[in-house]
Amino acid sequence: MAECLLTIDTSTPAGSVALSRGDELVGEVLLNLRSTHSDRLLPAMQQLLREAELSLAELDAFGVVLGPGSFTGLRVGVATVKGLALATGKPVVGVSSLQTLALQAPYPAYPVSVWLDARKQEIYAGRYHWEGGLPVALDEERVAPPEVLLEEVSEEMLFVGSGAVAYRSLIVRRLGSRAHFVPWPLQQPRASSAAALALSAFRNRETIPLEVLEPRYIRLSEAEIMLAKRPADSPIEG
Repeated sequence: MAECLLTIDTSTPAGSVALSRGDELVGEVLLNLRSTHSDRLLPAMQQLLREAELSLAELDAFGVVLGPGSFTGLRVGVATVKGLALATGKPVVGVSSLQTLALQAPYPAYPVSVWLDARKQEIYAGRYHWEGGLPVALDEERVAPPEVLLEEVSEEMLFVGSGAVAYRSLIVRRLGSRAHFVPWPLQQPRASSAAALALSAFRNRETIPLEVLEPRYIRLSEAEIMLAKRPADSPIEG
């Protein structure tokens, strides 16, 4: 019987939930709204399961986008999946938000450069090519200013992601005709794309023990940055 997965993406404000059965998308809820993920995540999950006439106990696994992305959003998504996995005993697989976005540019003629807006004039970035029906990373995911990333581009490149939207004029100014972009509906990660990656990971038995399931932030949080700046002999309050 085909594997049934519920996959959650809260890496950006456009949070989404997908229900899949094998290689078939049963349903997806995507809302790019001002309300928080904690407000709309559970209702979206309940809606999908109710319409599909499925219970949590009938699922085979949970998929979750681990990051990079919004620190708060990622924490909500991972915590929700941890709770569901503990309650049901179902396994969890985690996927990358950048690889999820790369999946939305299938079989391009050029390498795919995924840019997710990291704020603070920085980009979460990764480059991919297609192999075996899925995007495969060409380098390590990282965070860097857009100008630094563009200095390393010497060939034609397909850009995807909110960072590509935010810095499109800069990209075109630097690369000219070497820069290509996916259509706007494909510029934000979708749980349905993450579900395809989650299914592949589940079939390869790449499940994650709950005790080590954590968001993948890539860069330090504000609290960690402030702690690193504190002098070694500074007293710790509390």
